Amino acid sequence: MISIGEVQGLVSAWWFDYDQADFEAWPSYFTTDVHFSCRSDSRATPFEEFVTADVRGRDAVVAWNTQHRNESPYPLRHNGTNVHVVSGDQHECTFRSYIFVTQIVGMGVSPLASGVVAGKARLEDGRLRFSEMEVVLDFTDSQVFSEATRLKLF
Repeated sequence: MISIGEVQGLVSAWWFDYDQADFEAWPSYFTTDVHFSCRSDSRATPFEEFVTADVRGRDAVVAWNTQHRNESPYPLRHNGTNVHVVSGDQHECTFRSYIFVTQIVGMGVSPLASGVVAGKARLEDGRLRFSEMEVVLDFTDSQVFSEATRLKLF
């Protein structure tokens, strides 16, 4: 079985290297056939085009993330939390987690976004890599749960 520690390590290392724009490290995080998608929960933000992706293949995923990172603030911090394995075996697993993203504004930490990440990780060339990652960013105002329209995110 792929351990929770291995998945947490992969998720944490990815967000760290993403935030630091370690572009050279990025290809090693993804399988050759990776599928990456990103969007807001409402699909209606004023910056929807900026946060929307649906790309396949390592080169396309790295290219989209490179452009997105180059147009994002620095410092930027993606904090992967509540990472857990949903199912898996010795070669592949599915996982979910939250992200909480911050930036610095006026000499202080400011929330930028939160969201849900769901994905798959698979062993390829002896290394655990993302084979699928779906990021859904929270931009819809919170409501009382019983009154809210239930969004199926994944």
